Amino acid sequence: MTAPSSTLPAPQPGVSESRQRAEIRPGARGPKSASPSRPAARLRALDGLRLLAALMVAAYHYGGRGGEISQAWGSSPRDQFPTASGYFAYGCLGVQIFFVISGFVICMSGWGRPLRGFFASRVSRLFPAYWAAILLVTAVFALPWVAYRTVSASDTLLNLTMIQQPLGADRVLGVCWTLWAELRFYALFALFVVLPGASRQRVVLFCAVWTLAAALADATDESFLQTVLMPEYAPYFIGGIGLYLIHRFGHDALAWGIVGMSFLVGQHYAVAGLWHASSGGDVFSHRSQLGIIAVVAFGYLAVALVACGRLQWADWRWLSVAGALTYPFYLVHEHLGWVTVQVLHRELGVPSYATFALTLALMLVLAWLLYRFVEQRLTPLLKRALMPAR
Repeated sequence: MTAPSSTLPAPQPGVSESRQRAEIRPGARGPKSASPSRPAARLRALDGLRLLAALMVAAYHYGGRGGEISQAWGSSPRDQFPTASGYFAYGCLGVQIFFVISGFVICMSGWGRPLRGFFASRVSRLFPAYWAAILLVTAVFALPWVAYRTVSASDTLLNLTMIQQPLGADRVLGVCWTLWAELRFYALFALFVVLPGASRQRVVLFCAVWTLAAALADATDESFLQTVLMPEYAPYFIGGIGLYLIHRFGHDALAWGIVGMSFLVGQHYAVAGLWHASSGGDVFSHRSQLGIIAVVAFGYLAVALVACGRLQWADWRWLSVAGALTYPFYLVHEHLGWVTVQVLHRELGVPSYATFALTLALMLVLAWLLYRFVEQRLTPLLKRALMPAR
């Protein structure tokens, strides 16, 4: 999402047709199925959208909010980017776009998989880069010339589990709150869809029950139910699932109804959380309602175009690289970006916009290093350990 994978921390979208067990309705007008002996085409446009969402979040962290980034710049980002900061403030909605993508991709990757395979896939995808990011940020923040507060040794160790937030520990990575939301989504989807076996009817029922249950949890103000059902984030995951149903089975009023309902509820939570009637001096209060709704609508529309096959022309190989860099970039960009901005702007005197661009570029280079030397090496090892060959 931060948050993760995809989101956005999100998984790899390409899965074989044999795993999906071709459950297309007769006469459906969806994308043509690949031959069972050939892997389905990778949805590279979705990879590009994931990186775009990550860059939106980075723009928000570097130029659309206050807090530690003001310390890094030496003043408020409003002073550094008088015009652009107002647009950067909408970048936090990249998280909502990540969640829509995650709903689409998790439904696709979990379809036809056994529970153990689904678990091994998620753990091996999320944890190697996450562990590396935890250790890297902890090491950098421990340097004597870095002024940012470090997390205690006990809390740092707990952060390696990815469940530090419900246990009340300090977070090493600010964006890991989105990973906590992703983990809860994975658990719900695994329990109610993957374990009994995915089918169109079961997935539709899952979406309907989760939508209603999340609304009831919000109405009851019961903290346990709100934690489990995530009423403020559930609509985006559900919307992504609905869009995958359209991608898999073709246009269908019920699936589009799931998508439409999730958008209507999702924009409500986005506006409620990010808009305030009076701006005052609050850096989080200068977004408009229409602007928030428009960004959320853009996320839904972009994934819908992928689902309907309208972006098949975006099949450039570099988009796969972009998708691979998204997760490690998302993990490291915020905290290490603070340090980079401070060094470039305050100590070396690099102008604000050049510092912004260089920081993004350096974080992408670091993301590539994590992908090349951590994910590519550890992910297959961890997956084989969790899912040994029979």
